Amino acid sequence: MFAVSLGDDGAELRPLEPWQAEEFLAHMDRARDLVDQHVRLAQVVTDLGSARAMLVRYAESQAADGGRLYGIWLDGTLVGGVMFRLFDADAGTCEVGCWLEPAATGRGLVTRAVRVIVDWAVERRGIHRVEWVVSSANLPSVRTAERLGLRREGVLRESSVHHGKRQDNEIWSVLAPEWRELRGTTG
Repeated sequence: MFAVSLGDDGAELRPLEPWQAEEFLAHMDRARDLVDQHVRLAQVVTDLGSARAMLVRYAESQAADGGRLYGIWLDGTLVGGVMFRLFDADAGTCEVGCWLEPAATGRGLVTRAVRVIVDWAVERRGIHRVEWVVSSANLPSVRTAERLGLRREGVLRESSVHHGKRQDNEIWSVLAPEWRELRGTTG
Protein backbone atom coordinates (compact mmCIF):
# COMPACT_ATOMS: atom_id res chain seq x y z
CA MET A 1 0.00 0.00 0.00
CA PHE A 2 1.17 3.51 -0.63
CA ALA A 3 0.84 6.64 1.42
CA VAL A 4 1.57 10.13 0.18
CA SER A 5 2.55 12.72 2.75
CA LEU A 6 0.41 15.84 2.61
CA GLY A 7 2.87 17.91 4.64
CA ASP A 8 4.67 18.03 7.95
CA ASP A 9 1.49 17.85 10.04
CA GLY A 10 1.19 14.04 9.91
CA ALA A 11 -1.45 14.07 7.15
CA GLU A 12 -1.38 11.30 4.55
CA LEU A 13 -3.33 10.36 1.45
CA ARG A 14 -3.94 6.63 0.98
CA PRO A 15 -6.28 4.39 -1.00
CA LEU A 16 -9.54 3.72 0.81
CA GLU A 17 -10.36 0.06 0.28
CA PRO A 18 -13.10 -2.45 1.20
CA TRP A 19 -11.11 -3.98 4.07
CA GLN A 20 -11.32 -0.55 5.78
CA ALA A 21 -15.12 -0.49 5.92
CA GLU A 22 -15.30 -0.34 9.74
CA GLU A 23 -12.86 2.56 9.89
CA PHE A 24 -14.73 4.30 7.05
CA LEU A 25 -18.07 3.91 8.85
CA ALA A 26 -16.63 5.25 12.13
CA HIS A 27 -15.26 8.23 10.23
CA MET A 28 -18.60 8.83 8.50
CA ASP A 29 -20.36 8.72 11.86
CA ARG A 30 -18.06 11.55 13.03
CA ALA A 31 -18.47 13.42 9.73
CA ARG A 32 -22.16 12.79 9.11
CA ASP A 33 -23.69 16.08 10.28
CA LEU A 34 -21.18 18.22 8.38
CA VAL A 35 -21.09 16.11 5.23
CA ASP A 36 -24.86 15.74 5.10
CA GLN A 37 -25.30 19.49 4.71
CA HIS A 38 -24.25 19.30 1.05
CA VAL A 39 -23.14 15.81 0.04
CA ARG A 40 -25.19 12.63 -0.34
CA LEU A 41 -22.34 10.47 0.97
CA ALA A 42 -23.71 10.73 4.50
CA GLN A 43 -27.02 9.28 3.31
CA VAL A 44 -25.33 6.46 1.40
CA VAL A 45 -22.96 5.26 4.13
CA THR A 46 -25.19 4.49 7.12
CA ASP A 47 -24.05 1.08 8.39
CA LEU A 48 -21.25 -1.44 7.91
CA GLY A 49 -22.92 -3.06 4.90
CA SER A 50 -23.39 0.22 3.06
CA ALA A 51 -19.86 1.36 3.94
CA ARG A 52 -18.43 -1.86 2.54
CA ALA A 53 -20.67 -1.68 -0.54
CA MET A 54 -19.46 1.81 -1.39
CA LEU A 55 -15.82 0.83 -0.97
CA VAL A 56 -16.36 -2.28 -3.11
CA ARG A 57 -18.11 -0.21 -5.79
CA TYR A 58 -15.13 2.16 -5.99
CA ALA A 59 -12.62 -0.72 -5.91
CA GLU A 60 -14.44 -2.29 -8.87
CA SER A 61 -14.58 1.08 -10.63
CA GLN A 62 -10.86 1.57 -10.13
CA ALA A 63 -10.17 -1.93 -11.46
CA ALA A 64 -12.09 -0.90 -14.59
CA ASP A 65 -10.02 2.32 -14.81
CA GLY A 66 -12.91 4.42 -13.56
CA GLY A 67 -13.58 6.30 -10.32
CA ARG A 68 -11.18 6.08 -7.40
CA LEU A 69 -11.42 6.77 -3.69
CA TYR A 70 -8.67 7.97 -1.33
CA GLY A 71 -8.73 8.64 2.38
CA ILE A 72 -7.06 11.46 4.24
CA TRP A 73 -5.49 10.31 7.48
CA LEU A 74 -4.29 12.72 10.15
CA ASP A 75 -2.06 11.21 12.84
CA GLY A 76 -3.32 7.75 11.89
CA THR A 77 -7.05 8.61 11.96
CA LEU A 78 -9.22 8.71 8.85
CA VAL A 79 -10.63 12.26 8.77
CA GLY A 80 -11.81 12.74 5.19
CA GLY A 81 -11.29 11.85 1.61
CA VAL A 82 -10.98 12.82 -2.01
CA MET A 83 -12.18 10.96 -5.02
CA PHE A 84 -12.43 10.76 -8.72
CA ARG A 85 -16.20 10.52 -8.78
CA LEU A 86 -15.92 10.03 -12.52
CA PHE A 87 -12.76 9.12 -14.42
CA ASP A 88 -12.70 8.62 -18.19
CA ALA A 89 -9.14 8.27 -19.44
CA ASP A 90 -10.29 7.71 -23.03
CA ALA A 91 -12.15 11.03 -23.07
CA GLY A 92 -9.47 12.73 -20.97
CA THR A 93 -11.94 13.93 -18.34
CA CYS A 94 -12.59 13.38 -14.67
CA GLU A 95 -14.59 14.83 -11.80
CA VAL A 96 -13.06 15.23 -8.36
CA GLY A 97 -14.92 15.38 -5.06
CA CYS A 98 -14.12 15.61 -1.37
CA TRP A 99 -15.41 15.50 2.20
CA LEU A 100 -14.06 16.04 5.73
CA GLU A 101 -15.14 15.56 9.29
CA PRO A 102 -15.42 18.68 11.50
CA ALA A 103 -12.19 18.11 13.46
CA ALA A 104 -10.18 18.24 10.22
CA THR A 105 -11.57 21.41 8.66
CA GLY A 106 -9.55 24.57 8.23
CA ARG A 107 -6.19 22.81 7.77
CA GLY A 108 -5.95 22.78 3.99
CA LEU A 109 -6.13 18.98 3.88
CA VAL A 110 -8.55 18.79 0.96
CA THR A 111 -6.64 21.40 -1.04
CA ARG A 112 -3.39 19.46 -0.58
CA ALA A 113 -5.00 16.08 -1.32
CA VAL A 114 -6.78 17.32 -4.45
CA ARG A 115 -3.49 18.73 -5.75
CA VAL A 116 -1.95 15.27 -5.43
CA ILE A 117 -4.70 13.47 -7.32
CA VAL A 118 -5.05 16.13 -10.01
CA ASP A 119 -1.28 16.13 -10.55
CA TRP A 120 -1.48 12.35 -11.02
CA ALA A 121 -4.46 12.57 -13.36
CA VAL A 122 -2.92 15.25 -15.56
CA GLU A 123 0.73 14.16 -15.55
CA ARG A 124 0.49 10.37 -15.35
CA ARG A 125 -2.85 9.61 -16.98
CA GLY A 126 -3.10 12.39 -19.54
CA ILE A 127 -6.37 13.81 -18.27
CA HIS A 128 -7.11 17.05 -20.09
CA ARG A 129 -10.15 18.36 -18.17
CA VAL A 130 -10.78 18.13 -14.43
CA GLU A 131 -14.21 19.12 -13.12
CA TRP A 132 -15.45 20.04 -9.65
CA VAL A 133 -19.24 20.08 -9.19
CA VAL A 134 -20.39 21.74 -5.99
CA SER A 135 -23.58 23.02 -4.42
CA SER A 136 -23.56 26.82 -4.53
CA ALA A 137 -24.41 26.74 -0.83
CA ASN A 138 -21.27 24.74 0.01
CA LEU A 139 -19.01 27.74 0.53
CA PRO A 140 -16.01 25.83 1.95
CA SER A 141 -15.95 23.66 -1.19
CA VAL A 142 -16.35 26.70 -3.46
CA ARG A 143 -13.41 28.36 -1.69
CA THR A 144 -11.34 25.20 -2.17
CA ALA A 145 -12.02 25.28 -5.90
CA GLU A 146 -10.89 28.90 -5.93
CA ARG A 147 -7.69 28.10 -3.95
CA LEU A 148 -6.89 25.33 -6.40
CA GLY A 149 -7.13 27.77 -9.29
CA LEU A 150 -10.15 26.19 -10.94
CA ARG A 151 -12.39 28.39 -13.06
CA ARG A 152 -16.09 28.73 -12.39
CA GLU A 153 -17.82 27.90 -15.64
CA GLY A 154 -21.39 28.38 -14.59
CA VAL A 155 -24.32 27.44 -12.44
CA LEU A 156 -26.81 24.67 -13.12
CA ARG A 157 -29.84 26.26 -11.52
CA GLU A 158 -31.89 23.96 -9.26
CA SER A 159 -30.25 20.98 -10.94
CA SER A 160 -30.35 18.55 -8.05
CA VAL A 161 -32.38 17.72 -4.97
CA HIS A 162 -30.81 17.41 -1.53
CA HIS A 163 -33.05 16.73 1.48
CA GLY A 164 -36.11 17.50 -0.61
CA LYS A 165 -34.90 20.96 -1.69
CA ARG A 166 -33.74 21.96 -5.14
CA GLN A 167 -30.20 23.30 -5.15
CA ASP A 168 -27.97 25.09 -7.60
CA ASN A 169 -24.74 23.37 -8.58
CA GLU A 170 -21.66 25.18 -9.79
CA ILE A 171 -19.31 23.70 -12.36
CA TRP A 172 -15.63 24.50 -11.85
CA SER A 173 -12.85 23.15 -14.02
CA VAL A 174 -9.21 23.29 -14.95
CA LEU A 175 -7.59 22.17 -18.20
CA ALA A 176 -4.24 20.39 -18.22
CA PRO A 177 -2.27 23.37 -19.65
CA GLU A 178 -3.82 25.67 -17.03
CA TRP A 179 -3.02 23.18 -14.25
CA ARG A 180 0.59 22.93 -15.38
CA GLU A 181 0.86 26.70 -15.43
CA LEU A 182 -0.62 26.94 -11.94
CA ARG A 183 1.78 24.27 -10.68
CA GLY A 184 4.77 25.72 -12.55
CA THR A 185 5.38 22.55 -14.58
CA THR A 186 5.56 21.74 -18.26
CA GLY A 187 3.79 18.92 -20.06
